[in-house]
Amino acid sequence: MTGRNLLEYDPQTVTASEALNRAPFVLLSHGTEPDPVLNYGNNAALALWEMSWEEFTSTPSRLTAEAALQSQREQLLEDTQRQGYSDGYYGIRISKSGIRFEIQNVLLWNIVDDAGEFRGQAAVFTKWERK
Repeated sequence: MTGRNLLEYDPQTVTASEALNRAPFVLLSHGTEPDPVLNYGNNAALALWEMSWEEFTSTPSRLTAEAALQSQREQLLEDTQRQGYSDGYYGIRISKSGIRFEIQNVLLWNIVDDAGEFRGQAAVFTKWERK
């Protein structure tokens, strides 16, 4: 746990899932498959990667990075799995159409269920820059 809230919202006017989906930051996650597949992306994530929900949630998360940078990304994921979270990551990613962009000041954390079982990882960031 990072001890941070992702956003504040009024539960009388919007559900948590609606608020996260419409949030001004990018939020995404992947599961625990041998080649983890993205299983959530809010509207900002879908727009940044230029994908529909169906495309996004059937994409192995490694494909969000260029092939040459996938080992760096894999090391980050492994370090995060051991430590619980990582804060301040910067890295280059690539959209469906091939647009390169740098994600900045990324918070990455492990997703665990109520029994403490590892269920995947999620990331959030507010800044990115096209390269």
